[in-house]
Amino acid sequence: MNIHEYQAKEIFRSYGVPVPRGYVAFTPDEAVKAAEELGGNLWVVKAQIHAGGRGKAGGVKLARSLDEVREIALQLLGMTLVTHQTGPEGKKVEKVYVEEGADIQKEYYLGMVLDRASEMPVMMASTEGGMEIEEVAAKTPEKIIKVAIDPAIGFQGFHGRKLAFGLGLPKEEIGTFIKFAKALYDVYMDKDANMIEINPLIKTGSGEFIALDAKMGFDDNALYRHPDIQEMRDLSEEDPVEVEAAKYGLSYVNLDGNVGCMVNGAGLAMATMDIIKHEGGEPANFLDVGGGASPETVAKGFELILQDKNVKSIFVNIFGGIVRCDRVANGILEATKITEVNVPVVVRLDGTNADIAADILKNAGIKNIISATDLEDGAKKAVAAAKGEL
Repeated sequence: MNIHEYQAKEIFRSYGVPVPRGYVAFTPDEAVKAAEELGGNLWVVKAQIHAGGRGKAGGVKLARSLDEVREIALQLLGMTLVTHQTGPEGKKVEKVYVEEGADIQKEYYLGMVLDRASEMPVMMASTEGGMEIEEVAAKTPEKIIKVAIDPAIGFQGFHGRKLAFGLGLPKEEIGTFIKFAKALYDVYMDKDANMIEINPLIKTGSGEFIALDAKMGFDDNALYRHPDIQEMRDLSEEDPVEVEAAKYGLSYVNLDGNVGCMVNGAGLAMATMDIIKHEGGEPANFLDVGGGASPETVAKGFELILQDKNVKSIFVNIFGGIVRCDRVANGILEATKITEVNVPVVVRLDGTNADIAADILKNAGIKNIISATDLEDGAKKAVAAAKGEL
């Protein structure tokens, strides 16, 4: 689960991570009131969406008068902001964050992620603040300093010093930076985050480090421990189909291809997507119906897949272990009753009650259901069907 910048900064502030003062606003009037509360004569008005690259896309603007604050808020609110992370469809801006101006002397990057190779959290820093970190990693990876932090000992001074030395900080600023980094580590661990990104982290003229931006993502499996974080969830920022799938206990992720996938088990689902690509196709989604799939959940899965107008065929790949194949077959029939299944459906069922399932589908008399003998045969037929070759 991701949250907005202003929400992440609320969390930062509670842990002593320095952030500029700011207020969220849902209307131009609220934006002007926020600027008046902040005082001064320089403000930053930021579009709040779950995506990076807002500045380059025109979603972050400076205002030097209250009239400019109103004008910028009026421009941003309701617009569809397209960044390199939103895709071409973009995201609608429903709120802005009005923040006080800052005295920026130098910009850095600071972030934390889980490194699955070392099985430890890793803190990363770079002098290339304001740049997309993916671009820095691709072109100048030597400018990214990384330290793996063993949770058994936690963040220590030597971790901070390695990062500070790598950033070339003067001796008198190292202590301040270490304190900042330690607080960020505490946020990451205490809140079960899986990603924190501050880009840019700025150093002011007085040598203070401030998080000028903030992105946070959390481990969904740990949210039960954090009802306060769950309350920050903004469903309008999430794929509505994925939200709907979750209500039925289905794991669904929308992709860009044209071969819809319905599989039981995350591992088999990933293998299915791999073999579709191997056969020259592109998966349209990841859909794991789980081990306890019922005819109703299978039918719902079909409904969700068919909401994607790019889908030209569906590959049902079920290995019946916990879930019985006949349940899946009945779910397919149920789907044809409640949803118009107007694309070819390639079905490969193996395992518990596979023979019964085969008879159910054979006797159903549904013309666009195509049987497959195994995984490879199913993938070939699904890809060919999507191309109109079957």
